[in-house]
Amino acid sequence: QVHLVESGGGSVQAGDSLRLSCAASARTFTTTWWFRQAPGKEREFVSGISGSGSTTKYADSVKGRFTISKDNAKNTVYLQMNSLKPEDTAVYYCAAGGLLATIPPKPNYWGQGTQVTVSS
Repeated sequence: QVHLVESGGGSVQAGDSLRLSCAASARTFTTTWWFRQAPGKEREFVSGISGSGSTTKYADSVKGRFTISKDNAKNTVYLQMNSLKPEDTAVYYCAAGGLLATIPPKPNYWGQGTQVTVSS
């Protein structure tokens, strides 16, 4: 069992940056993901990173603005979000497990989520 805890959410203005963190309860050499769910919408894939950290994947809507990274020594995955837009407003979830190449992604473990609100 892996417990994931997200942090770093908040309320910002359009164009600002935030860095989300996902701390795992144990060493995870597995794919880690970020998803988000906006009010009234389905949860959607945002980004994923392989267990080694060598391969990453992004949704088209965030490509060029968001960067996923991981620090295996700290069991933590980060999502650096730059040039935030109001449409990025959502609850952001960290997830782990599955294969980066799988479409759609099928993680086994989920965090509780952290709210990101971007105002114009």
